[in-house]
Order: sequence, then C-alpha cells, then structure tokens
Amino acid sequence: MSHLVRFSISLEEALLQKFDHHINEQKYKNRSEAIRDLIREKLVKKEWAENEKVAGTITLVYSHHKRGLVQKLTSLQHDYHHMIISTQHIHLDHDNCMEVIITHGKARSLEQLADKLKTVKGIKYGNLAMATYGRELI
Repeated sequence: MSHLVRFSISLEEALLQKFDHHINEQKYKNRSEAIRDLIREKLVKKEWAENEKVAGTITLVYSHHKRGLVQKLTSLQHDYHHMIISTQHIHLDHDNCMEVIITHGKARSLEQLADKLKTVKGIKYGNLAMATYGRELI
C-alpha cells in the first residue's frame, strides 16, 4: 500500500470556488480525490504524448445502409488486427450502428488507426478515447 503524503497548495479564492463547485457537481467525496484524478489524467496524456504502449477505445457511428462501408471497416480492422483486442457492434436504431473497438499499442499507431477509421466515407462520428495500461498509476 502506498504511503499518503499531505501537501498544501495556494490558489486564488475564485479558482478554488470554481473547483469546489466542479467537484460537488461530479460527486467527489473531497478535494483530494478530485486532484488525484486530475493528476492521473495528465499522466495518461503524457504517456500518449511520449508514444508509450497504451490502450484506448475507438467509437464509430454510421449508417449500415452505406454501400461498402461495413466491408471497408472490416478490412481496415483486419489490417490492424495486432492492435485490436475486441470489437462490439451495437444497433442504435433501424439505420444507425455504433462500433466500439478496444485497442492497444503505441500511441501514434492507435491515433493513425483511429484516423483511418474515422475518415472512411460514411462515418458519421468517430472518436478515440485515451486510456492506459495503468502501470505507472496508483
């Protein structure tokens, strides 16, 4: 178990009030929990910026009626099979589908894969969400 360390910080009163309002909206139990999350978020962004081995999810929304789109997405995913852990296909309504692709690998490679998938003609929405293996986080 980690050893907890206490430290103090100085903030402008208005900034602290905004922060307290934010953490209340987010239902944090205390400031420490919120600050830990902010620090972890920055560390994950650093992993991505330094092209570390990371994990992530790519979310795509598209109409399954678009001719050739599903085949193109499947072909691209096969080209990057070594980076794809799992996919889930969801039928949102009669026309629209969502695909969630769980990935891992070097950050730049995941960004390139997401860019290739998002720019396929017929994709209505595409997003890469950064995650981490968590090795450096507590």
